[in-house]
Amino acid sequence: MSGDLVVERPEGLYCPSGDFYIDPWRPVHRAVITHAHADHARAGHEHYLAAVPSEGVLRARLGDIALQPVAYGETVEHRGVRVSLHPAGHVLGSAQVRIECGGEVWVVSGDYKIEPDATCAPFEPVACHCFVTESTFGLPIYRWQQQHEVFADINAWWAANAAAGRPSLLMGYSFGKAQRILSGIDAGIGPIVVHGAVEPLNRAYRAAGVGLPPTRLVSEVTDKADFKRALVLAPPSVQGSPWQRRFTDASDAFASGWMRLRGARRRRGVDRGFVLSDHADWPGLMQAIGATGAQRVIVTHGYEAVMVRWLQQQGLEAGAFRTEYGDEAIEEAAAGAETPAASQGSTP
Repeated sequence: MSGDLVVERPEGLYCPSGDFYIDPWRPVHRAVITHAHADHARAGHEHYLAAVPSEGVLRARLGDIALQPVAYGETVEHRGVRVSLHPAGHVLGSAQVRIECGGEVWVVSGDYKIEPDATCAPFEPVACHCFVTESTFGLPIYRWQQQHEVFADINAWWAANAAAGRPSLLMGYSFGKAQRILSGIDAGIGPIVVHGAVEPLNRAYRAAGVGLPPTRLVSEVTDKADFKRALVLAPPSVQGSPWQRRFTDASDAFASGWMRLRGARRRRGVDRGFVLSDHADWPGLMQAIGATGAQRVIVTHGYEAVMVRWLQQQGLEAGAFRTEYGDEAIEEAAAGAETPAASQGSTP
């Protein structure tokens, strides 16, 4: 629509008035980054702007970038456009982008979740005229358990395996999911061993003040008997790999919102599936949209058509943006790039 504060371009979502992009997927001169997942934060931009808590992870993943970190709620003015970042509750440093120009306010959410956790600032509703929302789990079937119940289930599974002398291999994203699991489990059950893609992110979280229990790389475990009681955290890319096959008698599991679907655990070929997502479920999406007071909503990456139709039925002006977000292959590639050679040894 002519005069919109954010429009689609081949490079990504663009603010014409401010001449900057939000989470662009092709190299641009100015990029505002909502968070450091690889489908939202890519290399090659000339200048990056992101929330202060995300700095460590961004630099760990992208290297020596021209990054301008700003505090949550701090306003930056550029070409008459006022920009501020507000907590999204997704992962460490995740932010919603508030854009104000000519009396109009838009908020681009990036990825977000409503239930707070110990690893990042909780979601903060931001009043606006137009809200650009994700829809990763934008179907009514997606409704999450309370996370403390999920952590109790993980602890019980791990404890049972430890009692039987079996390693517990739990797969989930190396950035965000792994640290959230670490923050919620009972570290007294046994030692915690992590894949080489996970530990650099653990260090970034600890440097940002997030409390996590002690973790070791596989190569740092000197007593192989420790593996029999261990929780082993690794990205999904290890499934079926030589790295996984070293834990021959392990019970394996996968932590993801996708485990909510019937048959997802079977397709993954794992013993257990834990429904734990860093994205909002259907009620969370509706709560977040309602809290903004926005009369116009633009839906991105996920179940756009379903959500657009539903929102229109609720009397809102709704449409969709086509984006390249939500690409698991990109995130897995980033996890592989973070894996130091030392973590790839052939035996534990």
